[in-house]
Amino acid sequence: MRFDSLSIRNFRNISSASITLDAEDIVFTGINGQGKTNILEAIYILCYGSSFRTSHLKEAINRKEESFSLKASFEDDIGIKQNISISFDGNKRLIEIDGKEIKDRRELIYSFPCIVFSHDDIAFVKGEPSERRMFFDQMMSLYSPVFFDTLRSYRAILMQRNAAIKRGGSLISLYDERLALYGLEIMKARAEAVCGFNSVFPDLFREISGEDMNVIVRYQPSWNGMESVDEIKEYLEKNYERDISLMTTSSGPHRDRFTVIADDTPFQNIGSTGQIRLASILFRIAEAIYFTKESGRKPLLLIDDVLLELDSERRGRVLSSLPDYSQAFYTFLPREDYFADKKNNSIFYNVKKGEYYIEGCKENQ
Repeated sequence: MRFDSLSIRNFRNISSASITLDAEDIVFTGINGQGKTNILEAIYILCYGSSFRTSHLKEAINRKEESFSLKASFEDDIGIKQNISISFDGNKRLIEIDGKEIKDRRELIYSFPCIVFSHDDIAFVKGEPSERRMFFDQMMSLYSPVFFDTLRSYRAILMQRNAAIKRGGSLISLYDERLALYGLEIMKARAEAVCGFNSVFPDLFREISGEDMNVIVRYQPSWNGMESVDEIKEYLEKNYERDISLMTTSSGPHRDRFTVIADDTPFQNIGSTGQIRLASILFRIAEAIYFTKESGRKPLLLIDDVLLELDSERRGRVLSSLPDYSQAFYTFLPREDYFADKKNNSIFYNVKKGEYYIEGCKENQ
């Protein structure tokens, strides 16, 4: 799919803007704090119904206003033109496609496969285990509705089991079988996904970094070695007292670990800042490659000024290694045009104080 146009009202520092997006590559340049990332965030919200910058959409409302609205026209994978709008009044989010309300964000995720590259991605390499779990869960949910639904079901049962623990633990066992059933499916899917990811990422890292390091992701399930519902139920029963003491379910896929390993050593312990930043960018490229392999579709890419910490040679290699995509949006600082020549089928914008200028002309009046 590809966006053709975007209209924004009262979003971040953008009071009102109507922006043409009818190109394969759209580049936004400007000094920091002018609104480049705000555009990428707006597009991301249209794709997911949520933000990659905050868990509270209220923070995205222009500080002088009480609501925001985003509207876009797009062409789907089979060439049908449609319209999408998302509004948020500080309490309720309303999502509509061609006037029909969308109540489950699941419908957005599969209509608008979107991958964002941001500075926070460095947490995938050196952050907490929860950050890598989030990465792989998002990656898998993008191409697998079955995994998305299983993960939702697991989390719902986990919440119920934890509530039972807090009430005193008398009903914990009622949830064990379904927790084990969904958990086994998640473990199997994660193991397969990591195997597929590792078929792409190590070679990609060696090629772009120019270094002979074998960097892989190692998956360590919390229920390691358990292959049946009965095994897991027995394990959960043995740990009832521990769970009651901790007031939470202490084992399961929500405790799984994904560790980035370089030549059998945790990468964050031996990698330089530049290597770790590069690895975090390549996580997203590998995700895009694997998404296309699994789904047969091309993703939309949002690349938010993540190349600054790389030397010029590696910047060029990263851009040349981008997989096929339906549309890509870039943010750059002034005079940081990483493309040797202006690409065909592209639009270049200058951004200043929430306003957008195209080829020297003011776009939003």
